[in-house]
Amino acid sequence: MLNVALMYGGYSGERDISIKSANMIAKNIDKNLYNVYLIDVQKDKWLCKDSNNNEVELLLNDFSASFNNQKINFDVAFIIIHGTPGENGLLEGYLEIKNIPHTTCSASVSMLTFNKYYCKSIVNDSKLVSLAPSVYFPFPLPYKDVIEKIEQLNFPLFIKPANSGSSVGLSKIYNINELDAALQLAWKYDKEILIEQGIKGRELTCGVFSYNDNIIALPVTEVISKKDFFDYEAKYTPGMSDEITPADISKDLSDLIQSTSKNLYKYLSCFGVVRFDYIWDGKELFFLEVNTIPGMSEASIVPVQAKIAGYSLSQLINMLIENALNRKF
Repeated sequence: MLNVALMYGGYSGERDISIKSANMIAKNIDKNLYNVYLIDVQKDKWLCKDSNNNEVELLLNDFSASFNNQKINFDVAFIIIHGTPGENGLLEGYLEIKNIPHTTCSASVSMLTFNKYYCKSIVNDSKLVSLAPSVYFPFPLPYKDVIEKIEQLNFPLFIKPANSGSSVGLSKIYNINELDAALQLAWKYDKEILIEQGIKGRELTCGVFSYNDNIIALPVTEVISKKDFFDYEAKYTPGMSDEITPADISKDLSDLIQSTSKNLYKYLSCFGVVRFDYIWDGKELFFLEVNTIPGMSEASIVPVQAKIAGYSLSQLINMLIENALNRKF
């Protein structure tokens, strides 16, 4: 059987979500095909746990572990780390240097898509979908300079760390008096800031994955937050949002979102399963972001979309691993 390194954890504000996703994958992976080793990626060490809950420190020089004097090498890495170092390309770069197949986008694509500003710049060049007006600060600016730069935008505004996920550090503000606190919060998580004009509309999201060179779009989900917007609490607290799959939208709009998602997947050179988020204002579709390692916990969107499309989570996991093993860097 193949040895699978199920890599989770990381050291961002999304660590807890990654742990939940890893538990869900470990529960649903086909144990008849794979020996699964859970690898907790921490900042100072990586801990590897076998099926008997024995735990050792992973050897980073050759990406191996030893249990009872038996060396374990890994055939493939299943990455489920949201945020750094899994979603921003750092872990992918290490694995690609070690020639270890993995289930996510390449290091270069992960780095590009994780930064909201760089990703939106490339998506804008594609002409595939609209984007909300925004301004970007590559480093903290004096408050008066921020005021000057956002004069072109209309409230409400979203203040976002450029390199963060799960709405960590995100604020929605309605007037200039709320700006300073929102900036201070965002700068706690990143020195790069994106300020984006809010678009009023319906939030819609679509999972996409590739298998045997085919790009497959999953059913569209509508996200209806019970808070002012789909923040961290609304995403991960039961009852704080309604996620309707398939979304109650026209077939034409569903087809548009699925085709746009497939085209963006190809244009951005994505790999594995990703999720594209949009706002539909009634006339136009606006791109929000791409999640290259979407959540796989019980509260996550992609497993529900896959199930409605006829794929069990076990099947989806198998397909992602097969794809990774057949991949050429």
